[in-house]
Amino acid sequence: MGWYQRVFTDTGRAPAIWILIGFLVTFAVTRGITRRIHAKAAGPSQPPAPQRKGLSDIYIGGVHIHHQVWGILLVLVTGLLQFRYSPRPPWAEVLAALFGAGAALTLDEFALWFNLDDVYWTKSGRKSIDAILVAGAIGAVLLLQASPVGTASGRGPLAIVLYLATVAFNLALAGICIIKGKLATGLIGIVVPILALVGAIRLAKPSSVWARRRYAGEKLDRAQRRFGTAYQLRHDRLRDLLGGRPDPAGGGPAE
Repeated sequence: MGWYQRVFTDTGRAPAIWILIGFLVTFAVTRGITRRIHAKAAGPSQPPAPQRKGLSDIYIGGVHIHHQVWGILLVLVTGLLQFRYSPRPPWAEVLAALFGAGAALTLDEFALWFNLDDVYWTKSGRKSIDAILVAGAIGAVLLLQASPVGTASGRGPLAIVLYLATVAFNLALAGICIIKGKLATGLIGIVVPILALVGAIRLAKPSSVWARRRYAGEKLDRAQRRFGTAYQLRHDRLRDLLGGRPDPAGGGPAE
């Protein structure tokens, strides 16, 4: 295990790899289970949900308990244990994996707490897949980089000022991306500066605050063509591949 010590433990990346593993595995398992439950619920002559056998939604006292509840509890407990005890390996890695699992359970129902409604199997539920993709990308980037904003190249006042100015500039670019309607680009751009720069330079989405205030005429038409139907269909195909196709009728609750 010398390679693990050298590549992950000595570089401080061990918690990051286990968070990412816990996150990805939990998301894959959770979506597999919910897709099975949804397919079974869509079949003929199903009994009431609390009485179903095998894989089914979880009910306590007749109330459907969404899996984001378990995710929130897991994130809270692991965070509390980490801050209170700061355990050494291997328990630090165990908490990291559990934190990643809790984050996956929570973000897999991001659309629910964003819309305050059970939209898991509707088109609005695709927001959960967007949240998973963004979180997974950020986790991968943080695994590759020990620090998301780098470190100061020197200890003098000038080096510190230049470092802070660089960080502020990068955060400003990420903020522009978000204002342009490119939430994923902006969030990932915080830890990948070149991505924030490209996103800030390129066209804004026509529905964004930036476009509504600054675009008109030909520039607005270009933005609408750039982010038109073909763009939306490409993104929807990826979301449906990862999370399952939305139910045209609205769908029932997810586990």
